Amino acid sequence: MSLLKFEPFAAVESMDELLAIAYAMEQEAIAGYSELAERMRREGRPDMVPVFERLIGEESEHLGNVVHWSERICSRKPDLTKLKWQPAEMFDDEGAGTVAPELLSAYRAFSMAVRNEERAFLFWTYVAAQADRDRLREAAEQMAREELGHLSTLRQERRSAFHAGTGTGEQAQVLDLPELELKLADHLEAMAARAQTDIVSSLRAAARAARGRANDLRRRPFGQSPLLKNGVASDISGRPVPLCELLLDCYLDFGGSLRSEEERRRSQQFASGAVECRSLLRAATR
Repeated sequence: MSLLKFEPFAAVESMDELLAIAYAMEQEAIAGYSELAERMRREGRPDMVPVFERLIGEESEHLGNVVHWSERICSRKPDLTKLKWQPAEMFDDEGAGTVAPELLSAYRAFSMAVRNEERAFLFWTYVAAQADRDRLREAAEQMAREELGHLSTLRQERRSAFHAGTGTGEQAQVLDLPELELKLADHLEAMAARAQTDIVSSLRAAARAARGRANDLRRRPFGQSPLLKNGVASDISGRPVPLCELLLDCYLDFGGSLRSEEERRRSQQFASGAVECRSLLRAATR
C-alpha cells in the first residue's frame, strides 16, 4: 500500500548507519537527475536541462545538510561502509530516461521529483516506527520532516510549471478545508464499498482520518488557504487523487506560514496524513 518499492528489512541500529543511508539516498537522486540532464543535452531538449539542474541543486543541498549533520554528531562524514543493507531503488525516474524526450515537460519532471520526495518521507517514517531507541527515532523523524520541507518546495515548483503550461476556464466551487476533507472521506468510503477485501479496512481507516481532520479544522481552523481563494474546480473535488493532492498542498503551505510552532506542527501532521492517503490511493487505483 505504499510508494515504497520495498520496506527496510532490518531496523536501523546506529546513527552512523542512519546517516549513511541518508547520504546514499541523496547520492542516488543526484546521479539520477544528472543522467536525465545529460540525456536532455544529447537529445535536443535544452529547455529541460535547467529543470533537472534545479533538481540536482536541491538534492546537492540536501546532501550537504546530511554531511554537516554527520560531522556535528559523529565528527566525520557519512561512512557508507556502515550500511548493513543497501537502500537501493529509492529513486525512480518513472520512465523519463527512456521515454521520447519530446514527451517530457517541466511539470512532468517536478511531478516525478515530488513522488520521489514522498517516497523518501514514507521511508523515514517507517524507519522511525521501527527504531527501538529514542535518539534514532528522533533522528529518523527529523529526516522525515526534512523530506516534508523538500516536498513542499517541489510541489510549489510543480504548481508553477503547471500554471505556466496550461489554464482552465472551468467554474470553481468555494469550499473550505473541512468540506474538502469530508469530500475526500466520501470518496474513500465509496472506494471501500467497491474494493477488494485486502484494502477495504485501509480505505475506511483513511476515511475516518479525513473526517477526524475535518472535525479538528472545524474546531481549530488554520484560516483561509491562499490555494482555495479562487475556488476548487469540480475536476479536482470530484476525484480523490487530485483532491488529496490539493489538501496536501494546503497543509504544506500552512506548515511554512503559520506563526505558532504548535499550529505549524499540527499542519505538518495533517500533511503527513495526506501523504499516506495519497500513497494508499495510488495503490488502490492501479
